[in-house]
Amino acid sequence: MAGTTTAAAPAAQPKGFRTAELGWPELHRIPHPPHRVPFLGDVVGANRRTPLQDSVRIARRLGPVFRRRAFGKEFVFVWGAPYVADLADETRFAKHVGLGVANLRPVAGDGLFTAYNHEPNWQLAHDVLAPGFSRDAMAGYHRTMLAVTARLTAHWDRALGAGRTVDVPGDMTRLTLETIAGTGFGHDFGSFERDRPHPFVTAMVGTLGYAQRLNSVPAPLAGLLLRSATRRNAADITYLNRTVDGLVRARREAGHDGPGAEGGDLLDRMLRTTHPRTGERLSAENVRRQVITFLVAGHETTSGALSFALHYLARHPQVAARARAEVDRVWGDTAEPGYEQVAKLRYVRRVLDETLRLWPTAPAYAREALGDTVLAGEHPVRTGAWALVLTPMLHRDPDVWGPDAEEFDPDRFDAAAVRARPPHVFKPFGTGARACIGRQFALHEATLVLGLLLRRYELTPDPAYRLRVTERLTLMPDGLRLGLTRRPAAATGPSGR
Repeated sequence: MAGTTTAAAPAAQPKGFRTAELGWPELHRIPHPPHRVPFLGDVVGANRRTPLQDSVRIARRLGPVFRRRAFGKEFVFVWGAPYVADLADETRFAKHVGLGVANLRPVAGDGLFTAYNHEPNWQLAHDVLAPGFSRDAMAGYHRTMLAVTARLTAHWDRALGAGRTVDVPGDMTRLTLETIAGTGFGHDFGSFERDRPHPFVTAMVGTLGYAQRLNSVPAPLAGLLLRSATRRNAADITYLNRTVDGLVRARREAGHDGPGAEGGDLLDRMLRTTHPRTGERLSAENVRRQVITFLVAGHETTSGALSFALHYLARHPQVAARARAEVDRVWGDTAEPGYEQVAKLRYVRRVLDETLRLWPTAPAYAREALGDTVLAGEHPVRTGAWALVLTPMLHRDPDVWGPDAEEFDPDRFDAAAVRARPPHVFKPFGTGARACIGRQFALHEATLVLGLLLRRYELTPDPAYRLRVTERLTLMPDGLRLGLTRRPAAATGPSGR
């Protein structure tokens, strides 16, 4: 859970993206790809559908600090451990809202993820909602997580009985949407009773994809080149707003607390809790924005993490066997593990951490300078200048992770190995005061789900499948399906549940 912030002058707002205004006085010292084309920039070999993976490929050639240009916009990327550690200094750098994140502001506004640093609703919402991610609150959400996972396993049992493989990304999306909707807002989207994704998911994916596409076209031409996509995005936003407004209205009319720990769920806190010092409440508009933020961010990244983890478990049966043995040993024949038992799955947690190392599902975050400074003693930067931390490359830095950094090895997160590494080299949830407020929620949910699935099933990969990654600001395996074998009932708790 992100910590509270100290009072500080608001960070300067972005001045635009023209090179002269980028705020890097010695930009010429930062390498860029060869064969630049006037105005178009570094487009040779680029794929507009996979900009993150393109940037990772370029990073391998150009090193820990590099730049790219597209349509007159210049972007500085950073992934070397010493530079990222410097950017983590909260006295000199802060979150920068730019690129695709800023493109989400029409739907999320000044929600926790998309708010500018100077907007007061960020700190207000953070302080009001932080207790909703305390240990007591998390324990209150645990039973709902168990119930939603039971719906998933019933869904998978039906597929297994019919001899079908399972759609891992689709089903993980159903799972995590129902989990955040149920624990946070007392709502059920009925995802497992549908053959197709819920329209909320379709609209959400549409807004994320549109936000990313805006970065791939010249701003003056976006209205022309993306005319139909812009209309669809407006319809998607209208649907998201209407859905959330109905959810909030139903809670106001019901007049009682939703499920969860003492103090109610996240929606109760948004509607009823005042700031502990100022007495302020969230406005109705901001409540809508926060609900959308949690529904989108609260399930999209976790579903990707679970999908990648299941891919790696299926491809590494020796890892799966070790994780499964831990689950059997720690949980025994308990049908429904308690809240405290989840944290005891230390190896399963390592599997999850190693998955997030290789494929952090929120794969980048931006930092901007609070004042004129020098990055890692090498690169002068002016107030408001910003850089994008390329997390998948930070997590693959061979100087930190070794020559086998591309390999999947959960033992990298053995306690001794973690202590031996420098700080700020593992950042799947961002950094500092604006890091993901729900990261403990996501980690508890994902560890619980992996434990339950490992205890119940053996996973069989498709030998012809090669991992493909789809990008929509977040990352997700594309087309991943797995076969299932039900483990003996004695290994899955009383009555085989």
